Amino acid sequence: MRHKRESLSSLVADIRACRLCAAHLGHGVRPVLRISPKVRLLVAGQAPGLRVHTSGVPYDDPSGERLRAWMGVPREVFYDESLVAIVPMGFCFPGYDETGSDLPPRTECARTWHDRLFAAAPRFGLVLAIGAYAHRYHLQGRAKKTVGETVRAWRDYGRIIPLPHPSWRNNGWLRKNPWFESELVPHLRRSVSSALSPGRSSSRSSR
Repeated sequence: MRHKRESLSSLVADIRACRLCAAHLGHGVRPVLRISPKVRLLVAGQAPGLRVHTSGVPYDDPSGERLRAWMGVPREVFYDESLVAIVPMGFCFPGYDETGSDLPPRTECARTWHDRLFAAAPRFGLVLAIGAYAHRYHLQGRAKKTVGETVRAWRDYGRIIPLPHPSWRNNGWLRKNPWFESELVPHLRRSVSSALSPGRSSSRSSR
């Protein structure tokens, strides 16, 4: 769906003021995202966890440490808003289910904001799509049936690299799929380094 180009800064301000899901968010409303007009790389995750909801800093947890290790970047680069955009599929912490796991991202975020936001954003040199919800949105119908199958097909997706969530909950999957560390991670690090290199074009265009 195409959207009229809007001001990126105005959209970000509107998202941070959004209260569409307030009645469903037991821990309160705190949209978390980072994006700027000249950013080169997009980290597209699921939704903030409780720790990130509390701090307001995306990936400010052990999952973030693992993600930065996969990417091969230090914290100061990861959190440089002129280089890296962080736009999850759900902007607020959705709460826990009865098992204590995080609930899925609220669908209102993508339905209301994402197409408009990415229409206003620069064209990213690289997109890291993390988890099933980000795979489905950013791969636009090309995701496989499972996260594992989509990640295994990473060579098919060009500038969009699908990743599993860097949570400890995926330790078992990582042990069973050693190709991830031996094949995909080196490619990921090369791609991140290339996308963040000075002189790379960050011209604006549609996604």
